[in-house]
Amino acid sequence: MPLFKTITPREGTKVFIWKVEESFEWLCEGISLTEHCRARVSGMKSEIHRRGFMSIRHLMAEAGYVDQDLWYDDLGKPHLRDEKYISITHSFNFTAIIVSDRPVGIDIEKQRDKIIKIANKFTPLKEYHTLANEEAIIRKLTIVWGSKESIYKVHAQPGLGFLEHIYIKDFDFEDAITSGTVTFEGEKTEYELEFLEFEGFTCVYTFLLN
Repeated sequence: MPLFKTITPREGTKVFIWKVEESFEWLCEGISLTEHCRARVSGMKSEIHRRGFMSIRHLMAEAGYVDQDLWYDDLGKPHLRDEKYISITHSFNFTAIIVSDRPVGIDIEKQRDKIIKIANKFTPLKEYHTLANEEAIIRKLTIVWGSKESIYKVHAQPGLGFLEHIYIKDFDFEDAITSGTVTFEGEKTEYELEFLEFEGFTCVYTFLLN
């Protein structure tokens, strides 16, 4: 089933995840795009990106929206015209959106060993030396990266750095929750995060606390 999972983490917030298995042509059926989005999808060279883009429109339909309800600001951040909050993510054959009455962000990442090589660019790798094996390190680093990515989507300020400005509190896999702090330009902002893992992927979504 294309609609892979629906989550209601709290009242007024829903997460929709799609597993992209359909053709681009099938995904285009019944979907009307704005001129801006038609130009975007026609400019995509990757077939999986084009299919992912269209699957997100099906997720929006699940949430009760059409493409015309969506607009992007100068930073590329999506917004809904009814003033609810939306965040969008795409990784390989999974896409997801989160819709809420409060500021939210979402990210999906494929769990890959190359994350160990780039870890020092977004988190102090020494914090994870006590983990039992490489698989656990990859899982934890992917959650941390997804947490920072989802927070960045909410905060959306030029100059905000993953390593310098976003801190993720350590967590246990079994808890499936953690928290994050952004310290930037003299202000501190707190976030709550939830995560889940499936089919070698990690999904993290975040809520602004203050």
